[in-house]
Parts: sequence; C-alpha cells; structure tokens
Amino acid sequence: MRDSNTVDFQISGMSCASCAARVEKALNAVEGIDQADVNLAAESAHIVGDVSQSNIDRMLAAVDKAGYSAKPITSTREASQSQAQAREEERQSLQKSLMFAAVLTLPVFVMEMGAHLIPALHHAIDANIGQQNNWLIQFALTTLVLFGPGLRFFRLGLPAFWRLAPDMNSLVALGTSAAWGYSVVATFLPQVLPENSVNVYYEAAAVIVTLILLGRLLEARAKGRTNEAITRLVSLQAKTARVLRDGKEVEVAPEKIERGETIVVRPGEKIPLDGELIDGESYVDESMLTGEAIPVEKRTGSTVVGGTLNKTGSFSFKVTKVGEDTMLAQIIHMVESAQGSKLPIQTLVNKITLWFVPAVMTAALITLLVWLIWGPEPALTLALVNAVAVLIIACPCAMGLATPTSIMVATGRAAEMGVLFRHGEALQALRDVDAVALDKTGTLTKGEPELTDVITAEGFERNQVLGAVAALESRSEHPIAQAIVKAAEAEKLTLEKATGFDSLTGYGVKARVNDQDIAVGAERLLEQFDIEQNPFAEQAKELANDGKTPIYVIIDKQVAALIAVADTVKETTPAAIDFLHREGFKVVMITGDSQGTADAIARQLGIDEVLAEVLPDAKVEALKKLQRDGQRVAYVGDGINDAPALAQADIGIAMGSGTDVAIESADVVLVKGDLAGAVNAIAVSRAALRNIKQNLFWAFAYNTALIPVAAGLLYPAFGLLLSPIFAAGAMALSSVFVLGNALRLKRFKPAV
Repeated sequence: MRDSNTVDFQISGMSCASCAARVEKALNAVEGIDQADVNLAAESAHIVGDVSQSNIDRMLAAVDKAGYSAKPITSTREASQSQAQAREEERQSLQKSLMFAAVLTLPVFVMEMGAHLIPALHHAIDANIGQQNNWLIQFALTTLVLFGPGLRFFRLGLPAFWRLAPDMNSLVALGTSAAWGYSVVATFLPQVLPENSVNVYYEAAAVIVTLILLGRLLEARAKGRTNEAITRLVSLQAKTARVLRDGKEVEVAPEKIERGETIVVRPGEKIPLDGELIDGESYVDESMLTGEAIPVEKRTGSTVVGGTLNKTGSFSFKVTKVGEDTMLAQIIHMVESAQGSKLPIQTLVNKITLWFVPAVMTAALITLLVWLIWGPEPALTLALVNAVAVLIIACPCAMGLATPTSIMVATGRAAEMGVLFRHGEALQALRDVDAVALDKTGTLTKGEPELTDVITAEGFERNQVLGAVAALESRSEHPIAQAIVKAAEAEKLTLEKATGFDSLTGYGVKARVNDQDIAVGAERLLEQFDIEQNPFAEQAKELANDGKTPIYVIIDKQVAALIAVADTVKETTPAAIDFLHREGFKVVMITGDSQGTADAIARQLGIDEVLAEVLPDAKVEALKKLQRDGQRVAYVGDGINDAPALAQADIGIAMGSGTDVAIESADVVLVKGDLAGAVNAIAVSRAALRNIKQNLFWAFAYNTALIPVAAGLLYPAFGLLLSPIFAAGAMALSSVFVLGNALRLKRFKPAV
C-alpha cells in the first residue's frame, strides 16, 4: 500500500536536467517536506513528508513559481492514462511544429547554405532575386519559424531568465535570437556594423529550431517507450467484474467491489481482483506475474490474482483483496517507486546540472569577448557564431536523462521477469555485493518433501510396495506421508483401503492393506519386528549422505523395501549457483537444518560455505560475521521467516509467497519463488549500472569535449569552427543517443 506521508505529482514543462533540479529544489524548500525526488524521464515527482492538503497547495504554488506546473496523481490508472494522453498530445504538437518549421526552413537553408556550396545556385539567386531580396525572404521565413514553432523556447526560456534560473530553453532562445537579431541588423541597418561583418545567419536560427524540435520529437517517442512497463501493468487491470448479488450476476467496476463478495469468471476473461476459488476449476495464465507462459491449474482453495487471464473453465471465487491491497496494485506501486527513485550517482549529476546552464552562458560570453578582442576579421561575425555554437551544443538534456531512463527501463524489464525492486537504490547497491547468502528450505529447495527412491528386496514388486505404503500413509497428515501419497497418485496407482491403522511411537506406523501387515518407519523399526539383518544398510547410509531420509517398509515381518524422501533442489537452482560463481560471488548457505543435510546439498550444488543448524534469530549474527569480514552481502530468503536477516543484509532479496509481495524488510521481491529471479536481479542491476555509466560518459564527455570545440579551440591550429547548425544537430543527437542506449535494456535476456 502507498504510505500516508507521500504524494506523487505529474510535472509539466521540464525539458532538461536543470529543470528537474530546480523543481526539486523548489519542492524541498517547502516547510514539512523531508525529501522530494524529481524524475525528468517520467516527468514526475515523489514527495515524502507533510502531504496535508494545505501543504500540497504550497507545493503546487512552489512549482508554479519555479516556472512549471504540477498536478497530484490520484490513482495509477488515472495517472497512466493522463500521462499517456499528455505525451500523445505533446508528440502530435511537436510533429506539427516540426513539419511547419521544416517546410519554412528548407528554402532558407537552400538559399543560404546551398548558395555557398553550389556556385551556380549562388549566381542564379543573385541574378534573379538579388542579395537584399534574398535576405528579406530569409528574414520572413525565419521569423515565422522562430515565433511560430520556436515560440515555445521563448515562452519557457525567457521567464527562466527573469527568475535567474536559466534552462535549456533559455540557451536555445538566447542562441537563436542572437543569430536572428544579428541578421536583422545586417539586413535593415547594415551601416551600424563593420563593413566586413555584414552577413546574415537566418539559416542557423531556423535550422537550430528545426533540429531541436526533431530531437524533442524523437525524445518524446523514446520517453513513452521507457514507461511501457507501467502502461502494460495498468492495462492488465480488468475494467468490469461479474459479481453475485442477491443471487444474480451483476456487472460492476472492480473498485466498487468489497472483500468477501463472490465473482464469476468465464473462459478468456481477466480476473478482476485477488481471491480464493470456491467453485469450479480452470487453467490461468499468470505470465504477467512470473514470466512463465505455461498456464497454472486452479482448483477449489487455490488463490487467483487480479490481472491474470482465465484460459479454459469457468469458476467463481471469493474476493480477499481489493484496491491498493491487490497484488497487481502492489507490483505497480513497487515499479513506480523504483522508477521514481534516484541513485546516489544521480545526486551528483543534479548538483552539476543546476550550475551547468549558468556556466555555459558564462563560457559563451567569454567566447564572444575573446573573439571580439583577439579574433581575426570579421571578428564580430566570428564571435557571434562561436558564442551561439557554445550556447546550443551545451544543453544538458542528455545529463538529465542519463540515469532516470536507464532506471525506468531496467526496473520495468525486471518487473516483466517477476523481479520487483522496491526502490531504485537497490539497483546500484546490488551491483556492489561480494557474497550471496542463501536460505536452504524454499530457496534452494522446493520446501516440501518428495519421494526420490524406491529400492525393493527380492520377491517384491515396486508398484505393489509403493501402492501399499501409500494406502497406509494416506491415513497420516505427516508431510513425509503426504509426499509418498502424492507420488503414488502421480503414477496413477490404485490405493486400497488401510485398516487397523496404528502409530508406533518413535518407530513409525502400521496397518493392514490387501490382507498384509504393512509397517513403515525409520531403521529402529527393524528392532520392533526382531529383524537382525538389515539388507539395505549400505544404501541407507548413501541416501543419508545425500541429504535424504531413508524409510524402511516391512511387509508380513519381512524387509520389503527401502524408500527415500527429501526436500529436493529446485530445477533452476544449479544453473543459478553456476552463474553466481562465474560472476565471482562467494555463495554461502545459512540454514537451520542438520549439518549432514546441509553438507549434502552444498556438495550437490558446489556452495562455498555452509552455516548449518542456525536458528532464525542467529541468522542475523551469521550475516554480521560475514559483513565484519569486509563483505557486502545479499541475502536471499522466503520473506516470511527470514525478515530479520533480510533487513540485516546489505541487500535483502525476498521470495514472494503466494500473493504476498508487500515484504517490507526486503529491497528486492521475487514474485516467483525461484533463485533464478535473484540471479536475474543481479544481472539486471549490473546491466543497468553499465548502461548508466555509458550514458553519463556520453553526456559529460560530449559536453566537455565539444564546448571548447564550439568556442573555437581548434581554429588557431586547424582553422576549424563548429557551425551552430551542427551544434544543434549534435545536441539533439546526444539526447536521442542516451534514450536509445537506455532502451536497449528492454531487450535484456534472463541470465538463467
């Protein structure tokens, strides 16, 4: 469930990292706010603290004063729909603006740059139009571009100037208006400029606006894809449900259903809420939870989860969870929380970007002055061109998008695999662990005994013995007895009726089946029947060494068979352990089981260290010991008995149990109770951090490398200058590159 001291806002008007930093600063300045995190990629803010209505009003006013707009997010479905609609409207608006700008910019570009590149075109324009008319046409078209599609940059950028908080829009507005203004003076008042400085740069202003609009459009499309995981999860929610009321089926919205009501589900329908089957049976597609495509059988007493898909039969179920308590709502909230989180590395980025735009403007001013004072003729023209190039190329969009986009895509992809990060910080922390500590029962093993071996003595047939033992054990509720019965039923053996059932305290059980006396128990059962020779002594010893429980079967006072039961290793566990070893992790098993059983499992899986016979409260001390040795430890447990250990570990990874995913003591929750999920969490963490580093390197390296080039650093040695047009294209490319690189995480393949 959502905390009562948090609120989420949808933020509009942000265009770069400095925007996000300023909104965050404004929110954190509101009295009573403990922490505000703004996510540029998600265009949202998550606030912790006093979220009373009066304080929400103050926060909205603070965001408005900073030059942006905010709207509280009331529900996940509403927020998703609202954000999707806003992004679609923004995309359509950008598309129209881009088309309009491109149509007007093309003739300006051809008339100016084309004339420079193609002498014949230059002569044709001079002969048929004349230079002054050429400039007047360019003035008209560029003015329409700047104050039509480009007006958005001035509308947002100029007020930011007045607030002494310039942003990316301010840089674009300043750069394009400088190029346009200089060209206007050259066109209408050429006498005020030095003779060799009379030139126009209309094409630079028009092309900059067009290229930045193109970058914004590509960015908007890519941003929409980063949040597809949430959109898909929200779309899983059923819109209506068929409820039994007064003996009739009534179709109502899921949010109007209460706990305890009965819902009827037909084949092909989505299950609207969480509940327990009370009638019927079916197969349900739960791939949205576990990633497993094979439908799961559901019978009376089985739990069903809202958002999953009923495949075959009809059934009815009693609602056990509604609203924010449902598993799907909890998953959505976890993904939202992780996507809105800020990694420690992002805090540094935000501090830099807050001062980056003023620093860029200072660099542009220095560039202008240096070229005016020491530059060759035409000094004024060169000073203007280089200053504009510095302003345009240094927009910090890529810096602001580098971390949040990777977090959003990585946590969304992880959720699709059944791995839920409770907060984004877990991504960074998980990558840094040295050792992985594992509970045994339910984590490495299935958590319930299974029949593993049936060894019969001469003269006894396997199915006959197993059927007789199962008939006897069907009278017992012991887990081992149930494992034997389950195995016999799986082999479709007929179970005869057992009579005269009796418990032999400390030895086993006995009964009469098929006119035979059957007794089942541990080795000491042989003493009860005065059997001195144990024909299975060696086999029993080997089974015990393998962590199995040997059980003797006596039929009519003869040792008929030795059977073994064990808590078997899950199918994916060996591959998961192999992955951890390949990646250099130390693997430690901490269990309350006996040393012999633990050692047997450890030998089977190649586990590095075993801590056995550890009581639940002593697991914390075992983890502390590992941590005192200088190791950062991730602990994987079932999330129920292991809560203290999960909290003590540097990273707690909890196996989800049934529909319980709200495990507060864990940093990562695995919807499917499978060690492969923990491995995939580690693999996603490493991939995400690698992706973030690539993005940050590109964003910072790009800016730091190209600002000096834009300022003209290469001119003295090589005579090279960076045109503002290329600066605009490179700036747009930078953001698109970062987003494209983050989106590669959508193709992340499970490690196991």
